[in-house]
Amino acid sequence: MFWPMLAIALGFCGLAVLGVLAIRVFTEVQRLGRQVAATSQEINTAAENLERAAEGLARSGEAWR
Repeated sequence: MFWPMLAIALGFCGLAVLGVLAIRVFTEVQRLGRQVAATSQEINTAAENLERAAEGLARSGEAWR
């Protein structure tokens, strides 16, 4: 009777550990997603600024022709 109870207890502990690790992975994935979104926004802003600067440079280059 001892061994089946021990096996059930160890199985429950294993599932509990897997549950805790799954929650940690889920929270880290959410944090990574937020960081990716923020970085994407910064890249889009930088691309827009570069595009505006290139337009101004193209206009000033046309004046030299």
